[in-house]
Amino acid sequence: MPHHFYIRFVRLPLLLRILLITSTLICFFGLFIHLIEPENFPTVIDGIWWAVITASTVGYGDFVPLTPLGRMTGILLLLVGAGFLSTYFATLSSIAVTKQDEYQKGESHYKGQEHLIIIGWNERSKEIIHSFSKTKQPLILIDETLNSNPIPFHHLHFIKGKALRDDVLLRANIQDAKKVIITADQNLDELQADMNTILTLLAIKGINPNVLCIVEILTKEQFNNAKRAGADEIIETNKLTSAIMLDSIHTPGMVNPLSDLLSELNGKKLEYRTTDGDTVGKSFKQITLYFLSKKTILLGIKKGDDIYVNPQQDLVIEKEDQLLVITQGGS
Repeated sequence: MPHHFYIRFVRLPLLLRILLITSTLICFFGLFIHLIEPENFPTVIDGIWWAVITASTVGYGDFVPLTPLGRMTGILLLLVGAGFLSTYFATLSSIAVTKQDEYQKGESHYKGQEHLIIIGWNERSKEIIHSFSKTKQPLILIDETLNSNPIPFHHLHFIKGKALRDDVLLRANIQDAKKVIITADQNLDELQADMNTILTLLAIKGINPNVLCIVEILTKEQFNNAKRAGADEIIETNKLTSAIMLDSIHTPGMVNPLSDLLSELNGKKLEYRTTDGDTVGKSFKQITLYFLSKKTILLGIKKGDDIYVNPQQDLVIEKEDQLLVITQGGS
């Protein structure tokens, strides 16, 4: 039985062991001084209070041992109890510093839920983090190139490591994450960056198949592979950039309005909606007025592979069409 108790005791955290030893010594000396000098220490509580004050070297002087044995007890308490108490506070400080250092260097685990994980440190992730800086949305940044948290504010938790490794994802608590954004690695060529993105996506979906993953793909060839790997949304950065540049050639001055539109979509949804009984067979003008009554803006219509933005007002909506709309975020 004593051996079993000892095994359980040594398995406790070091800080808890020191605290238990210190508390036991203080209680023992408090009881002992009460027994040998009951006149000066009328209750056990008075003895424990004296032991605490003595071990902490504060020394109020409200209770003082007067007998030789009582003073020897005080000396022994200072030699033993004060040492353990100092060790306790030193260990506590050391643990606090170590935890802070681990947090700053990206080595600590994240234990929250419903967080957004951003993979890769680059200009795109900077903008994303900046847009959330005034909200309470918890953010996790995973990157292997950084040595410390690049933006140390209390909503950003940094995890250092390769995001395709299970241990790194588990440190980011991928099981309870709400969304994941995988940005392309700017230190690799386009094909290698896409392959790294897909491997990371596979690792994430292997641990949490239900988490929503938004991935950045640079090459057209890897688009289908990203889809097969389970990407919920795929952003073809080069395709988008090329389209904007091409349209800028034909329509000078388009970039600024488009950039402003995208920035103002924060909190709103730009999406395709399928047609239903309220929209099929009606004109573009009728559907525009119908959507406005629901605080939704109709931008255009997609018919097969053809997209018509702000088409003729009398264009009729058919069953297989898709409606390009801007809606409020909660709708």
